[in-house]
Order: sequence, then structure tokens, then C-alpha cells
Amino acid sequence: MKKLLIIILVICASTLSSLGQEKRVLSLQECINIAVENNLSVQRSQLNLETARVNYEQAKGQRYPTVNANGNFGYNWGRGIDPTTNQFTTQRINFNGLGANSSMPLIQGLQTTNTIRQNKLDVEASELDVEKAINDISLSISLTYLNVIFNKELLENSRFQLESSEQQLDRTKKLVESGALPVSNELQLVSQVATNEVNLITAENNLDLALLELKQALLLPPGDEIDIVIPDIEIDQAEIEASSVAEIYNVAIANQPEIESADKRVQSANMGLAVSRGSVYPSVTLNGNVNTNYSDASKDRELLGFEFNGETEPTFLQTETGEDIIERGVDFQFSESTTPLATQYQDNFRRSVSVGLVVPIFNGFNTRSNIQRSKINVQQAEISAVEQRNVLYQNIETAYRNALAAAKTFTASQRQVDALEETFRSIENQYNLGSSNFTDFQVASNNLFQARSDLSRAKYDFVFRQKVLDFYQGKPLTF
Repeated sequence: MKKLLIIILVICASTLSSLGQEKRVLSLQECINIAVENNLSVQRSQLNLETARVNYEQAKGQRYPTVNANGNFGYNWGRGIDPTTNQFTTQRINFNGLGANSSMPLIQGLQTTNTIRQNKLDVEASELDVEKAINDISLSISLTYLNVIFNKELLENSRFQLESSEQQLDRTKKLVESGALPVSNELQLVSQVATNEVNLITAENNLDLALLELKQALLLPPGDEIDIVIPDIEIDQAEIEASSVAEIYNVAIANQPEIESADKRVQSANMGLAVSRGSVYPSVTLNGNVNTNYSDASKDRELLGFEFNGETEPTFLQTETGEDIIERGVDFQFSESTTPLATQYQDNFRRSVSVGLVVPIFNGFNTRSNIQRSKINVQQAEISAVEQRNVLYQNIETAYRNALAAAKTFTASQRQVDALEETFRSIENQYNLGSSNFTDFQVASNNLFQARSDLSRAKYDFVFRQKVLDFYQGKPLTF
């Protein structure tokens, strides 16, 4: 029994520990930081940036000479050429060799220099693309964050509505018990309380879904539970009314990364065109080579001695007295060994330096086609730059109009709530005194609840529209 009790206590303790796990309460900036770190689009942009940097470093390396080493080892059977003597031989030969070569471009129509410039511009454009991806995810997270705040306010609205109905139900019960009101009023309020409880449950579900959407946007693990910090949000309609689309656009042109990135792409395309044009000019290359080789067919011979073998053979030569000179046969004794590896490497060591000149004359229109393609790339980059500016202006104009409309909607919703609050207080007092029926009370209550919900929606819609305009003006996304 004691062991069973201990097991039960352990299970309960672990359960309570998991239930009591604190939620991560995140601010907007913390949410943006987490999203930037986890977002796949941002990671993809960062990888594109790394690729551009690798290409840039590779382009810079083209200025330096290339150096390569080579070697060989093998056997040769049958009739072949001795690599050390260049004479025909039919014996089996074991050979090997070592070598190295180097090449450095001297003149290439500035192709290397322009390629380096082009890749540097690509790096700068890729850095701006990363900044653009971060801005996009920051704006998206801000909208999701505001949606959570909005649903929290709707939840508080629903709770206030339920508490108000419950208080009214308690007062009505007392009045029904005293005989001042009929039982039907109490039953109607019970129904109203039940309706408000359903609205509260719906608001709680919507808040849970909004938090889930935020957590999914942050790419957090499924087991993590989060909540957010509710900031103090100020409503400033005068700031929007004092600005104009043209003013905001002029500021955005200078700070939005997609505009600068598009301009960098145009410059990069022009550098690409310069690279293509460089291929029509002659190129000069400096080359150098060192080589040596070894063959076991190369022999060293050493004379050990000689002896006459007794054979004679007359020659065509004569002495001064006219006697024939006789040639005596001689046998020589030699010792033969393969020339050592080090000796052959030293004796066969070869060096060469050369300058190569290539003058392009005709290459199947490849150069011409590359130049034409580069010109098209420049035109496409210029069109993309103009398109980015048009899209930016249209987005700012739309955001500005939406912000103005949201400001007007918020102002109208505020006036509506103020009026309906006065109406509800008046009808509530009349209902408590018995001079108003329940239908009027219920309609006034529901209208006030709906108006407050609309006010919250209008408030956070206006806040988001205002933040979009701040974003285009380079202001931080904070509340």
C-alpha cells in the first residue's frame, strides 16, 4: 500500500507540474525576433545571400594565377618509346613523372574586374532581399499579434456582458420574489444569460485560435504555450490626416529595401553586359610549366675491363712503309644498372614560360548572342525596378486610404458606443422600475455589445493601418 501511495503521489506531482507549466509571455519585439530566426523565407533569403558571397569570393579569385600539379605512373609493354631517350624499344618499361603548370590572365577585356563588380552588387542586393524578408515577416507578425489583442478585448467584452446579465438576473429574481415583476422576466433573463455564456465560450475559442495562429507563425514546438504582453496603444488620427501619399512615398523610396535591391539588380545587369562585351577583345595569358620523368629503361654503364680475344681483322689503313694495319679483337666488360630516380629527375627537369594570345574572330555567334541576352537582362532589371516603385506607390496609396477609412470608422464607432451606453443605462433604469419591457432591454443590451465589438474591431484595424504607414516611413513596429 505504501508503494502504491508513493506511485500515485509521484504521478500526481508530475501531472500538477505539467499543468502548472508557465506560459511564455511574449512582447511584439520578442515575437518578431523568434519569427525572424525560425521563418523559412528568411532562412532561404539568407542562404541566397551566402551563395552570392561565395560567388563574389570566387570572382575575386580569378585575379590570381592557377597552379596545378600532375603526376603519372605506369608500365609499357611491346614496341614503344623510351620517355627518357625518345628511342624505340620493345622491352617492358616502368615509367613515372611529375609536373606542375600555372596560368595567369593578363588581359581579358576587363571581364574579371567587371565580374567582381557584378557579384559585389549581387551581394548587396541579396543583403537587401534579406532585409525585405525580415520586414515582411515583421509586418505579418504585427498583424497576427494585434489579432490576439483584439480577441482578448472581445473576450473581456463578452465577460462584461455576461456579468451585467447575471447581475440583472439577480435583481430580477428579487423583484419576482417580491411580486413586482412577472416570472416571465426572470425566464427571459435566464435565456439571455445562457446566450451570453455561449458568446463567452465563442470568444474564448477565438482567442485560443488567435494564439494558435501566432504560435504557428512563430514556428514554435506544439507543446509550447504562449501569451502576449498587452501594450498601451495610442490612437493618433491627426498624424495620418497631416500627411499625404506623396510625402509617405518619397520617404519610403529612400528606406524600403526592395527599391534599393531593384536598383542594385539594374547595376548588376549592366556589369553583366560589360562582361559580355569584354569577350570581343583579345586576351593575353601568361603560362608556366615544370616537368620531369623517370624510366627504368635508362641505364648507367661502367667499364670494368677488357681483353684481347686473339681475333684479327685487316683494315684499309697502312703504315708509312706500306704494311697493312691489323685490327685485334677486344672484348669489353661492363656493369649495367638503372639510372637512379633522383638522378633522372634532375637530368630530365624541364621548364617553360610562354605568353598566349587569343584573338576572337568567329565563334558561332556565341559572343553576339551573349551580348544580346545581357542587354535583355538589363531591360528586364529596369522594368522590375519601375514595377517595384509602382507597387510601392500603389501599396502606400491603398494603405493611406484604408487608414483614413479606418480612422473615420473608429470615430463613428466611438460615437455609436457612447450613444448606446446612454441608451442602455436609460432602458436599464426603466426596466428595473418596471416601465420598460424585457424586449427593449435585451435589444439595447445586444446593440451595446455589438457596438463595443465593432469599436474594438475598428480600433485595431486603424492601429494596424497606421502601423503599415509607419512601416513604409521606416519607423519601428512598436506600440
